[in-house]
Amino acid sequence: MKGGCFSRWKAAAGLLFCIMVFASAERPVFTNHFLVELHKGGEEEARQVAGEHGFGVRKVKMALQQEGFNRKKRGYRDLNEIDINMNDPLFTKQWYLINTGQADGTPGLDLNVAEAWELGYTGKGVTIGIMDDGIDYLHPDLASNYNAEASYDFSSNDPYPYPRYTDDWFNSHGTRCAGEVSAAANNNICGVGVAYNSKVAGIRMLDQPFMTDIIEASSISHMPQLIDIYSASWGPTDNGKTVDGPRELTLQAMADGVNKGRGGKGSIYVWASGDGGSYDDCNCDGYASSMWTISINSAINDGRTALYDESCSSTLASTFSNGRKRNPEAGVATTDLYGNCTLRHSGTSAAAPEAAGVFALALEANLALTWRDMQHLTVLTSKRNQLHDEVHQWRRNGVGLEFNHLFGYGVLDAGAMVKMAKDWKTVPERFHCVGGSVQDPEKIPSTGKLVLTLTTDACEGKENFVRYLEHVQAVITVNATRRGDLNINMTSPMGTKSILLSRRPRDDDSKVGFDKWPFMTTHTWGEDARGTWTLELGFVGSAPQKGVLKEWTLMLHGTQSAPYIDQVVRDYQSKLAMSKKEELEEELDEAVERSLKSILHKN
Repeated sequence: MKGGCFSRWKAAAGLLFCIMVFASAERPVFTNHFLVELHKGGEEEARQVAGEHGFGVRKVKMALQQEGFNRKKRGYRDLNEIDINMNDPLFTKQWYLINTGQADGTPGLDLNVAEAWELGYTGKGVTIGIMDDGIDYLHPDLASNYNAEASYDFSSNDPYPYPRYTDDWFNSHGTRCAGEVSAAANNNICGVGVAYNSKVAGIRMLDQPFMTDIIEASSISHMPQLIDIYSASWGPTDNGKTVDGPRELTLQAMADGVNKGRGGKGSIYVWASGDGGSYDDCNCDGYASSMWTISINSAINDGRTALYDESCSSTLASTFSNGRKRNPEAGVATTDLYGNCTLRHSGTSAAAPEAAGVFALALEANLALTWRDMQHLTVLTSKRNQLHDEVHQWRRNGVGLEFNHLFGYGVLDAGAMVKMAKDWKTVPERFHCVGGSVQDPEKIPSTGKLVLTLTTDACEGKENFVRYLEHVQAVITVNATRRGDLNINMTSPMGTKSILLSRRPRDDDSKVGFDKWPFMTTHTWGEDARGTWTLELGFVGSAPQKGVLKEWTLMLHGTQSAPYIDQVVRDYQSKLAMSKKEELEEELDEAVERSLKSILHKN
């Protein structure tokens, strides 16, 4: 029995208080709450009564069962009350937009786009670039929202990024991603895009024998004043043994994008976290683990992880895709090549465009949002909802923000994001501080762990002081007889543990290791960086291994002021205090309940 029942009212004849007992609700509606008035009561007597296992009948003057009436949460709506009508034939199959339990899913587990749409936000005025294998821009569900001016084919060097034909429709990837974002609404074709009034640009860059730094950099930097959001559902090979990331030109293009794109507000890069499953770790993917990208993982329609989901500490949030279920309607419904539709789009490839669509809704609500504003909004408005992972539990960091090693800060909530975005004030200037460095080689034992510490003042007293953390990087150089058996954890001064690297059983590397690799975590968001950081390295596997850590440099990125974080901390501390108070009240309630049951039994 939860606290709140033992409220007290003083009356002339004594003390009135509420007690819960077990009673059935029949017409007229009576609840299981009773208002009890005692003879000669006071605070002291109430405590005495509550502590007793039973008390005399003469102490009770009156017991009145409470009649029930309705009160409704403002801002909360039942699924049956969502009034969204679309004539698109696949709309009812798009459970990730509005989940009513389709394909045995969990009702309410969706992107909450209905609330954003009802507030009038549909992505109007925002352009999303799909960096992929091309877009079927003649598709009747995409043609009206296609932005030809912002499109280009870097595989064929022409302005027509139409997919190259193959008998197996292999190049359908980009068209499917585009439909998730910008498929038109109420045209009786396929389904509906998350931001169905947004514009979509095709950037064809995946369909050639080999990728080059020039093609990647050109794609990422294409039309940065016309394209607001870039969606990428690709990366290094997800084979569980690759460590790779952007090369020099691409890194520079991304840096220019966040600093100069969108008139200086910054291009927004959305990246799929990867499909390597438990065999891989997305912190080994330099695109998904970049501070400049928003890395998105996925869940299936009942809230479980998909078997292909990779976990890592750099993932910021999640959306939805298909997974363990064989039901053909459990996949993602969207546009397909040559005017067709599909129910079978899948993987984290499907998750990233959904996120791009949600971000387009937020940009329509506030075009002044910077690339960092979007990351802050993602952290603050994403929800745990009903997501669950058998391996990684949900935890709270040092300022009370709830996160999961696989899902990040939870599933995107479009309604919450547009409401917060509407009145959002741009976050303060970002600073960078080298928190410290260990340069002397340290052996990693075959059993047990190598534990190192760094104590930092986060550059306090200097111009680049970092008071509130955003991203934290552990730049590490390490070699091992078997890289895949290496496990690396880092704990912040506020006690938040980030898993920087999990075991990758398919990675047999014994030569290359990690060379100044920037392992990144978002789990310490909002925390105070000052204090002692702890790094732990060990081996996980059946055979004994050896290794040497050659460098650990702590890179801190964040702000010197962030008023909303102060409020988050106050709210968290208040909740902790209330939970302790409720525990005490619950114990008191149970004691009083036992007493009342004794009285009623005697009567």
